[in-house]
Amino acid sequence: MKFGIFYELQLPRPWAEDSEYRLIQNALSQVELADRLGYDYAWEVEHHFLEEYSHSSAPEVFLAAASQRTKQIRLGHGIIQLPTNHPARVAERVSTLDLVSSGRVEFGIGEGSSVTELHPFDRRFRDKRAIWEDAVRAIMPMFTRESWSYEGEYFKFPARNVLPKPYQKPHPPLWVACSQLETIQMAGQRGLGALGFQFVSPEAARAWMHAYYNAYVHHYEPLTEYQPNPNIAVVSGFMCAPTDEEAQRRAEGWTFFQFALMFYNTHGPVDPGTVNLWDEYQAWRQTPKGQEAIQRGVSGGLIGSPETIRQRLRKFADSHVDQVILLNQAGNNTHADICESLELFAKEVMPEFHEQDAEHQRWKQAVLNREIELEEIDTKPFWQPSNQTPSSKLKEQGVSAVEAAAPKA
Repeated sequence: MKFGIFYELQLPRPWAEDSEYRLIQNALSQVELADRLGYDYAWEVEHHFLEEYSHSSAPEVFLAAASQRTKQIRLGHGIIQLPTNHPARVAERVSTLDLVSSGRVEFGIGEGSSVTELHPFDRRFRDKRAIWEDAVRAIMPMFTRESWSYEGEYFKFPARNVLPKPYQKPHPPLWVACSQLETIQMAGQRGLGALGFQFVSPEAARAWMHAYYNAYVHHYEPLTEYQPNPNIAVVSGFMCAPTDEEAQRRAEGWTFFQFALMFYNTHGPVDPGTVNLWDEYQAWRQTPKGQEAIQRGVSGGLIGSPETIRQRLRKFADSHVDQVILLNQAGNNTHADICESLELFAKEVMPEFHEQDAEHQRWKQAVLNREIELEEIDTKPFWQPSNQTPSSKLKEQGVSAVEAAAPKA
């Protein structure tokens, strides 16, 4: 199993004049530390206009800066929003980052998550999947062809040589955001790495892993010509401390992360500067449902002592997840706590699972070669309200927005 770290660049109010400066400088220092400690990936999101939840609107700039402070760690776009970016600019920026990082880029792509982000770029929420598919078809040949033109429904591009070309040939590994569980099966069918959130149970993890690999092995249907990347990575709340109690105390930001995510996915655009999400979160956490969700959140995920996290990770390993992405830059989690958490995990936990990766790779290759046949498991019992579910649909299901976002142990 491999391990990544994950950045939304969250910044709850109140803001000082230098808050964003300190946020970004601390995050770069954390990536540099993770590289020295032997972590495998650093993932950076792209979001726009989402105050407090994410101040990461130019991930290629952040990752380029990180590339000059690190040597080994892979630098992941998790993800680039294809509906809000022109295909040629995406190819240019990804290739340039791959060159300045000496071939360490992971190319994650996605649709965008809300009308708050999409509408200012003249994109309709209902069209985002179709735009994403059109963009994939337009972009991928740009990495390899000296002359490429494209005529699609949403993008039209005259014959040009898109420069530069990436260091990795034919292109950096491809991933897709899977914030909706059912997208995992689509990712397998398309031959894309799946970037998703932690499964709610070992049974759910097994079902979705089987669905992903069976879709890849038996129903492979790429959108266009590209190098497939059969991999599954899951994001989990993370804080490692000497005791469970100390880890839970330090990990309050994990529940703010989920509260803010669901807020933006269940509300229409809000007038800039009129909502203080941190104050909204503080009020919610005093309610009985808030208390319940927070307790469930900090006692779940990968939040705890090294031994507690080790036991939970063994369940991930049993389900054959390729990578666990650790999220502890969230809410008001402090720079010191984040660094101490990364150091303790790297010393006490990570070596055991790194050592098992060769065995996992042999299992995966046997599955891809059809030497191991995976059981077809019905995934419907394991569907759940996703981070993308509209608030009206959640109400029909009798689920509040925050309850839907709350992590399960």
